[in-house]
Amino acid sequence: MANAIPWAFNKYVNKAEFSNISFSSIRNNLNPKSWTWDDDDFGTNQFAHPYHGSLYFNAFRANGYSFWQSVPAAFVGSYLWETVAEQQYPSPNDFINTSFGGVIMGEMTYRLANNIVNNNRRGFKRQASEVLALLINPSFGFTRILDRKWGKTAPNSTERDSTKVYAEFDAGMRKFNVNNSIAGFGWYGHIKFLFGTPTENFRKPFSNISIHLEFGKDDTSIINVISVYGSLAGWEVTSKEKTKRMAVMSANYDYVHNEAFFYSTQSIKLNLFSSHDLTKKLSLNTQFGAGPVILAAVPNVYRIGGRAYDYSMGLSFNAGGGLRFSDKFSVSANYKGGWLKTISGNQSHHLLHALTGEVRYHIANGFSLCAEPGYFTLHGHYKDYPTVNYYYPYLRLSVRYSLNIQ
Repeated sequence: MANAIPWAFNKYVNKAEFSNISFSSIRNNLNPKSWTWDDDDFGTNQFAHPYHGSLYFNAFRANGYSFWQSVPAAFVGSYLWETVAEQQYPSPNDFINTSFGGVIMGEMTYRLANNIVNNNRRGFKRQASEVLALLINPSFGFTRILDRKWGKTAPNSTERDSTKVYAEFDAGMRKFNVNNSIAGFGWYGHIKFLFGTPTENFRKPFSNISIHLEFGKDDTSIINVISVYGSLAGWEVTSKEKTKRMAVMSANYDYVHNEAFFYSTQSIKLNLFSSHDLTKKLSLNTQFGAGPVILAAVPNVYRIGGRAYDYSMGLSFNAGGGLRFSDKFSVSANYKGGWLKTISGNQSHHLLHALTGEVRYHIANGFSLCAEPGYFTLHGHYKDYPTVNYYYPYLRLSVRYSLNIQ
């Protein structure tokens, strides 16, 4: 269904040329020499394809299969779409985005949906939770309908997610500059979900998940940031009364689209998380990480064909830390960087730097005041063209509401 429904919609509603498949197109696409990089728009390749892959993944995950048992479904589903459901030649960027990105987005949506639905609830809240879970994860909701579990009161199975979830909801204003020339101002919102804690000793994939969604007005798009971090495996390095350190292997998906530039990366990192209780009221948390970028899309003003971005591979790295005083006041600073070498597009390499900070003061009952400065830069170095530099400094002021969901 995850392949048949989108194909039928594009064939009979959108009248899309790529959906006019035949035995001849399938035969050509099954030839390994037919694979070529495509030039679809940024949102289609970097968001729609990972979302499509999450449907394949969750077709298995929602039916009781484990994380690792469900991973092949994203790769097989992606391969079938590329070779059978499209007339155009299969593309490696679509395959990677749909499969690897689909696994990350799939487990994220599975955990969210599985956490929302509680079989012990009744009435409007129960129905609302079922609908919300269906919207977040269609495969999960559709499976519940087929299994006749939708809305029925029953004991929660062992499959229901009981991980501790922390959530933050920000609303406020932001001011930003575009390449040091154009100023922007408008409302801003941010949502954060944190499953588990980074310093827990875990082996189960995605025991710790961090999700960031940013949106607002007066920027190039409503959705500006989608960032997903999911732990694959963890090892305890130090465990003392006042100090804990964990090494964590993670899978990461980042999608950024602002007025100055856009980029998207999918990566694997080895991270080191540390927590230190300096005094009874003062604590320090740090994190460092580095690893390969499986695939990245970065803007290219010297476009080749119809695509306004290059595909790259490379390295990503990050560092950061924060001080917290008695759960009343906190300050943090974080850096994310990347070195990316183009594999499809103009001969080039790109350097990405993102420096962000936050000052937070807790008022009462979960409400806080926050100030968040940041500075994003992207430098594109081309063999045959002049260097292109993008700048995006900003300041956000917001009211935050925090809560522990369970």
